[in-house]
Order: sequence, then C-alpha cells, then structure tokens
Amino acid sequence: MHTKLLPLSLITAMALQSAYAESTTELDPIVVSSDFREKKLSETNNAVTVIGEEGIYDKASQAFIETLSSTPNVNFTTGASKAKFIQIRGIGERGQYQYPLNPSVGLIVDGVDFSYISLGASMFDVKQIEVLRGPQGTTFGANGLAGVVSVQSNEPTRETEGHIEATVGNYNTKAFGAAMGGEINKNLLGRFSIYKNTSDGFMKNSTYDRDDTNNIDELIAKTQLRWFVSEKHTIDLKYTHIDIDNGYDAFTLDNSWISKADEPGKDKQKTDALFMQSQYEFETTNWITKLEGSKSDILYKYDNDWSYAGAIEDGVVQYSGSDSYDREYKSWSIDTKLLSDDAHKIFNGTTDWTLGLYHKNQKQKLARLERYEEWYTPLNSKYDTKSTALYGQINTQIDSKLSLVTGLRLEQWEAKYSDDNNDDLKYDETIAGGKVGLNYQINPSNLMYLTLSRGYKPGGFNIENLLTDVDTTSYDTEYLWNLEAGYNSSYFEGKLLSRLNIFYSKRKDIQIGTDIQVEDSYETYISNASSGHSYGLESSLVFLATDNLELYSNIGLLKTNFDEYDNQNEEAYDIEEREFAQAPTYQYDIGFKYMISDNLLIKSNMTGRDSFYFSDGHDQKSKAYNLLNASIEYINGNWSAILWGKNLTDKEYATRGFYWANTPADDWGNTKLYTQKGNPRTFGLTVSYDF
Repeated sequence: MHTKLLPLSLITAMALQSAYAESTTELDPIVVSSDFREKKLSETNNAVTVIGEEGIYDKASQAFIETLSSTPNVNFTTGASKAKFIQIRGIGERGQYQYPLNPSVGLIVDGVDFSYISLGASMFDVKQIEVLRGPQGTTFGANGLAGVVSVQSNEPTRETEGHIEATVGNYNTKAFGAAMGGEINKNLLGRFSIYKNTSDGFMKNSTYDRDDTNNIDELIAKTQLRWFVSEKHTIDLKYTHIDIDNGYDAFTLDNSWISKADEPGKDKQKTDALFMQSQYEFETTNWITKLEGSKSDILYKYDNDWSYAGAIEDGVVQYSGSDSYDREYKSWSIDTKLLSDDAHKIFNGTTDWTLGLYHKNQKQKLARLERYEEWYTPLNSKYDTKSTALYGQINTQIDSKLSLVTGLRLEQWEAKYSDDNNDDLKYDETIAGGKVGLNYQINPSNLMYLTLSRGYKPGGFNIENLLTDVDTTSYDTEYLWNLEAGYNSSYFEGKLLSRLNIFYSKRKDIQIGTDIQVEDSYETYISNASSGHSYGLESSLVFLATDNLELYSNIGLLKTNFDEYDNQNEEAYDIEEREFAQAPTYQYDIGFKYMISDNLLIKSNMTGRDSFYFSDGHDQKSKAYNLLNASIEYINGNWSAILWGKNLTDKEYATRGFYWANTPADDWGNTKLYTQKGNPRTFGLTVSYDF
C-alpha cells in the first residue's frame, strides 16, 4: 500500500504514475513485465505507460477502463452500466450484441484473459497497470492487434501487511475493501483481498420514480499463494471471484438524465478465474509454464424503446420492445516457454533467447431473446475457438550500446459457429505476427529505439446474411503494420523524466462494423475495408520542480484515415477518406502534486480530448471536452483521508452514440443522435488504514 509521511520527491520516485521512467534514487526502478523478460521501464522499446500503485490507490471506486483513458491515445466506450470497451490509437471494439467478437485490445488481469469479461476488472489492491500501445503480435497474438493492458495485483510478501479502506460519495456511493498478506510458513506466502462497491448511478427513472435503475453493485475477491517448492522451483496460484449485478438504464429519447423505461436493463457478470505459474531454474535456462482458466455468466439486457407502454412520442404511440443477451463464456490456456539465463547466452554470449508454445480453447454460448410488441425472436448459438501458437524471440547485444530484438509468432486459429437457425460455419487460418527492433542505450538513463511490428486480428462470422445480393456471412483476418521510434530520457539528475514516441501504422483488411436499420430492427454486420493508415505522437513528462511540487503531462496526437473501402451495402454510410471511430486528434492529461506539509498532499489534473466519430456506421461526432479533477489527502501515521472530486465543473459529455430512428414517427424516418452521457460531477471521502 502507499507509504505514509514521505516527502514528495520520494513519493514521485515510488509512484511514477506520470513519470513513465525509472527513478534515479536508490529505490528499485519501475519494472515492466508484459514482455517475455522483465525490464526497467527506461530500457523498454515499446510505447508503454506504467501506472504504479501510487497512482492507483486513490481510484479504487472509479471505473477501471475510464481511468485508462488518461494515458496517451487511449479511449473508451460505454453502452452499458459503465465503460466496457477500450480503443488504442482508434482501434478497438465499441460494443457487442449477437455476433461473436474477437477483441482488438487485450486485457490481462493477474495472468487471466479478461478481454471478453472486462466488466470485472478492478483497481483495488492492484500493484501496477501496464498499457502497451501498438501491435503485440509476438507476445500476445490474436488479442494484441492494437495493444494490450496488463494488470498485476499486489503479491504476497514475507512481512505481514494489510490495508483497509472505506469510501462514501454522492449518488449514494459506498465502497469497502480489505487486503491482508504475509508468510504462512517459510515455504508458503499468501494474500487475500475483497472489495465491495455500490452506487445508485446517475440516472433517474420517472416511470418508477427511482434513482437506482443504472446502479453499480460489484463484489471482487482475490486469493494468492506463492509456494517455494525448492530453491529452484516456485509455484504461484491465483484465484479471483467476481459478482457484478449492475443496472443498465442509460439512454433516453430526449438525451436527458431522466429515463422513461418501463423495462430497465441489467449488466451482470459472475466470474471464477484461476491462474497458476510454475517457474523452474535449470543450470542454463529457466522454464516457465502458465495455466489459466475462467468461467463467466454474463447477462446484458435493456429496454429497446426507452419508454413505457402507451407513451406518446413525436405524436404517435411509442412501440414496446426489449432485448436480452445471456452468455456463458469458458476459456482455458496453457503457455510454456524456455528462456536462456544471463550466464548462458548464445552466439558468444551476446544473445538471449525465448522459445515457447501456447494453446488456448474458448467456448461461448449465447441465448438471445428479442421482443417487439408481442412477438419474440429467440436465438441460441455456440461459438468455439482454438488457437495454437509457436513463438520465439532473440535479443542480441551488438556492442555496448546497440542491441537488436527479433520476434516471431505463428498461430493456427480455428473457429466454429452454430445456431438454431441451422447456421454451421467454420473458419481456420495460419497467422503470423512479429517484430524487429534496434535499441541504442546512450547512457543508463537515455534510450533511443526503432521498432517494426505486425499484429493480427482473426476473421469471423456474421450471424445473418443481411444483404440479399451479397454474401456477408464471414470476414477476413485484419493485419496491422506499425513503425515506431522512441526516446526515453532523464535530465537534471532525474528531476525531469520523459518518454516520447512517434509512430506510423498501416491497416490491411480492416474489420468494419456497418449498421443496418429496417423499421425498428437495428443490426450490425462486419466486412473488410481494403486499407487505412494512422500516425501520431505520444509524450509523457514529469518534472520535480521542487522537493514538494511535481508537474506532469501526458499528451497523445493522432491522425487516422480509411484509405479505401468499397462497402457491399450501397445504402451504407461512406467512410472512405474519413477518420477512424473513437480516434480524437488530441488527448491530454496535465496536472500537479503539491506536498503542503508532511501531512497534507493536494493533487489536481485536467484531462481532455478532441471530438471524435462515435461509429464507423454514421457521421455523428462527440463534442470536445475537458474535465477537472482534484483531491486533498491528509496523512497521519498509518491513517489517511482523501477528499476527492471528479468533473468538478460538471461538464456534460458523451461516451457512446447511436444514430437511428427509435420511434415509429414518420414511418421510422425520424433519425437522430442518441448518446450515453459520461459521469457528472462526483465527490466523496476515502479513509484508509495500513498495517
């Protein structure tokens, strides 16, 4: 947990929430573990943001994915009880309905793939979050087209320690968490944490005179064991239980905070996840095997008409409808690899190597029930995937400063889909990803790098062939080539820390979601655009102006374009020569931390982004917005109290947008933009105790 009674210079070195570079103090530097080998952050040749424990401890009750958007060129969408989907550099899903989904952005929590179950990600008792931007084809394969987010919880320690915290806030926000760990015996360490978070949400429902139909109700428990089998063999075991029962009542016909829905929806998830890692040290190599598995039951349902039976909207009686998606998701994988140790490199001691084998099996069942007036349309489907990959990477030290990194991954992907409409579809392909990069270590604190990488996203199926004259039942694998140059630096004896990178990306066979509306029915199918490109800049700076004042900034600049797209649906919106969806031209997060005294810390930041397209299926855009946040923390020994506020100016902004006709007025011709709003002004008090 965060350390009390430290001067700001030391807090900065420990936290580095915005520094993104190693400290020059005698403290351990930040270590990035998302690659095959752990590295100091200053030595990584990836566009990576590390959010350390000191940047996480005061945000446990906030939405996990929304917090990630403070990092350069990372955005999110809601369309649910809270943010569920991540976009990196304008690439990523914005929702999921009846069709199978292969994520563009991977989310790994304590070794378990949460890409399909992101609602369960939490920030309580978390040690570090690593956000890797750009294709991660060598290390993560199919889920790493646009990037990967890796979350690591606090690990067991020999010293007994614990943390307790409680939060209260407006909108009836209440949260409580407790974590404790230590030595069970000399060969076994353990840690346990539990966190309960509730809130009424921000919507009011006038039909039922309630203010909790878009509520938050989440319980997350984690258990970890570390067993020292021998001096050379260690086994880690992690178990996570998630029980989420959120409401979903977020859209209205007048884009207000007041819902008229007579069938408020649900956004539920129950997950049990298990992770085991075995690490054995041979005389010349290390053998690491990871086994992970999860089972989730997910319910996503909502009121289609956003109104009540008999309501008059736009001069006509509003239709009545609802939609429900009940999913069962099972997944397991095994990843085993050999890594050379420092004393036994190949090629005259210049090159370390990694060689691994990976297999993953996923099964999804969907029971959909769509209702329009008194007519019901059920759909029961199965979607199974298997992937087997062989991968390797070598790191060659050419001289004392220059090194070469080369990686390759070959993956066999198989997918099967079937449903009760007698659809029986199969897809298989061998896909390749990789990278090659040069690193030039100017000195221990300054690194320049140039990397070329390729990622991929497997093809898949559309549930219905929505176009009568064209076959749209399947779509092809998407590829992303990325050229990246970066400079990690430290100046003025570590008081100014910087990470700067520029990139150019080329997308091939882009998977595009196109929307089709036939009267009240609104469906999406996926097809491939020929190509697109993007380029941009990402900068992270921290400046320790005095022993008591830290200034920081995180800036992302992004330019995207669909180069060529021949949509098979002639009536679809033409996106050729247009920007990607969810790709604002600029994003920023600037702020300061000021230690007023040994007991009092004040923090404030402004975060904002340019306007962006909501979807690739229409031309509606969000408005640019800026949000002001601040907190005051009082520290007394092992106690702390944080008074915090988010969106202090109560700025209204949108996090999801649909463009359609949702009333029968004018024969369903009354098309307009409907949006889900971002969080209004929130404030609260968090009290914690460390022992």
